[in-house]
Amino acid sequence: MGATVDTIEHPTLPVHVAATTPYPWPWNGDLDPAGTAVLVVGPELGGPEASATQAAAMSTVVAATRNAGGTVIRVITVPPARLAAPAAVHPGEAFADADVVIDAAGLDGFFGSSLEPILRSRRIERLLLVGVGLETAVHSTMRSANDRGFECLLVVDACVPLDPDLVAPSVSMIEMSGGIFGAVGTSAAVAEAFRRTEGRTS
Repeated sequence: MGATVDTIEHPTLPVHVAATTPYPWPWNGDLDPAGTAVLVVGPELGGPEASATQAAAMSTVVAATRNAGGTVIRVITVPPARLAAPAAVHPGEAFADADVVIDAAGLDGFFGSSLEPILRSRRIERLLLVGVGLETAVHSTMRSANDRGFECLLVVDACVPLDPDLVAPSVSMIEMSGGIFGAVGTSAAVAEAFRRTEGRTS
């Protein structure tokens, strides 16, 4: 009889997005691209233009998610009534070929939309949030996602605030109580983490 060869199973190495606050995200180190989506949140018209830096950060997150095998979802929200002057708010071609485009009926991307059933049908558990209206549409959608059991990461440099003075308090609300609504990170760290998912076994 031939010799028996034992099969050695190597443990899966955890992958977190570096330097997220207030806790390492995702909490379990399972950054499975298939179970992760980036939500590009914001109105089509109304609100501030993304700066070149913000647009580049959004594109970085979208490209990293797509290249890793994750899902890109464009969530079109209704702008606050006080934003009268129309302006294109999504930067360029990065979002023109989103996997899914959803129209919400308010600032919250889940309100009056098919967002939740689409996420459930694709078995998505983790959400990266970028877009326009950090303290309005993005924040509302993130809080609503958290209430529905999704683990969320606000990619802060890939978000455009309506009022720059509200960035710090908006981030603080997310981080309070150990991350009551999720965690906060940066676009470069997200891209680097997805690159590490390509070799997750030791």
